[in-house]
This record gives sequence, C-alpha cells and structure tokens, in this order.
Amino acid sequence: MTLLALDDVVSGYDAIIAVKSISLEVGEGEVVALIGSNGAGKTTTLRTISGLVRCRSGSINFDGKDLTKVPPHAIVKRGLSMVPEGRGIFHRLTVTENLHMGAYVRGKADPDDLERVFSLFPRLRERAKQLGGTLSGGEQQMLAIGR
Repeated sequence: MTLLALDDVVSGYDAIIAVKSISLEVGEGEVVALIGSNGAGKTTTLRTISGLVRCRSGSINFDGKDLTKVPPHAIVKRGLSMVPEGRGIFHRLTVTENLHMGAYVRGKADPDDLERVFSLFPRLRERAKQLGGTLSGGEQQMLAIGR
C-alpha cells in the first residue's frame, strides 16, 4: 500500500523553482533515501511534503489524503513530520520529557509510543532521566527522531 505519493510536484522559493516535476512513492514500512548533490532539491522536497514550502503544482498524498493545501501543523497532526539536521531537542528537558513534547499535538504521550521509541533506540531507555543537552550528538539525533 502506498503511504506517501508525490506526483509531478513543482516547488521553490519566490521566483526560484528548486524542485521541478518530482514523482515518488513510499509504501507502508518502506525506508527511502533522497540522494543528490548540494542544491539538488532534497531539503526543498522534504519541506514541500511538510507544508513548509508551497507546492506550486502537482500533488502530494499521504495515507490517501491530499496535502497540497494543508498547513504544516495539520500535516503533523496527520502523523507526518520531519527531523531536520539541527536536531532541535530541548536541552534542559530529560529524554522522557523530550519524547512527551513530541506527543504534544495529541495531548499526551501514549505509553506504547514511548515503548516503541525505547525499543528502536535502547540507548534512550538507558538515558531516560538524563537531560537532552548532555547526550552525545548521535544520541541527540536518536532523540530527535524518536520525538
């Protein structure tokens, strides 16, 4: 089953077209990588999927619903988010508190979700009460993805 589909998507910044006619499909459970040189449009594509950059033409569908005119906060509520390079964790919150912040749009963290993150990243379970800012760079990236 296709979970995410881009069809002939064009996007960019002001008068600059950064992504021209990209199409791709990601099935449920698949892992996909966007590979390309600097300036190839990888980040712009992800920002377009997330609603942070306007899709000028084409379509973006997630779980069977069109996202092309959906604001970023509503895309996150639908379960689609992006982890940028800078990590953006809350340095003065514990690992567990950071993970709870990731569930903010739902009102509270589901214990099953926390367990899933801890099973994917066992190191985070070991560091659950540690402040995010004291984690190594790799551990912070795990925390950002888990959040």
